[in-house]
Amino acid sequence: MNGSTCADMQVDVMGECLSSIKHVVGREIAKNQSVRRHLDAFTRGRIIGKLEEGRSVTSVAAEFGIAHSIVSRLWRQFQKYRNSYPGFSSGRPRGTTPADDRYIVLQARRNRWQTAREIARHTTQATGRPISRFTVARRLHGGGLFARRPVRCVPLTPAHRRRRSLWCREHRNWRDNEWGRVLFTDESRFSLSSDSHRILIWRAGKPQSSLEHH
Repeated sequence: MNGSTCADMQVDVMGECLSSIKHVVGREIAKNQSVRRHLDAFTRGRIIGKLEEGRSVTSVAAEFGIAHSIVSRLWRQFQKYRNSYPGFSSGRPRGTTPADDRYIVLQARRNRWQTAREIARHTTQATGRPISRFTVARRLHGGGLFARRPVRCVPLTPAHRRRRSLWCREHRNWRDNEWGRVLFTDESRFSLSSDSHRILIWRAGKPQSSLEHH
């Protein structure tokens, strides 16, 4: 096979690759344009509502299975034409602004032991507008935070702590072969004070949180 034949084959292969890439890109562009055209008013309203609650464009796009660029463009259009946005009607006016929603979520993240009623009171004082605990709960849910019971812990007395500290100091220089003869059967969680089933904290749905004290 001479050099010119090899060059011709390489050109043909590159041409086929470019053609395939153009086909895939064109199909994705057409798909996104189709999705954008066929987003009904209800879906657009849901997307805008979640973004107003403080959700990121990336998370909302993933939730609805829509390209990031489409959600981003929808959000920019809404912000620009908020009072005359086509196909979006929130019905009853929202009792909070996007800034209020971010403030509510921030309060819960900074102090997870606050109740919805306490957060509502603080937000009302900060904004000068009455906000109910139900509104606070909805905004926190929209921000991915839920009231959950913390993982129960076994309380440790001062005597327990002293014995555990002494045990750790006595075994801090043990080698792997020495630890290999030890069977650990106790995987309990521990707390420095009493536990309570009545305590709830604001946290994301899946990760567990041990009882903390402040």
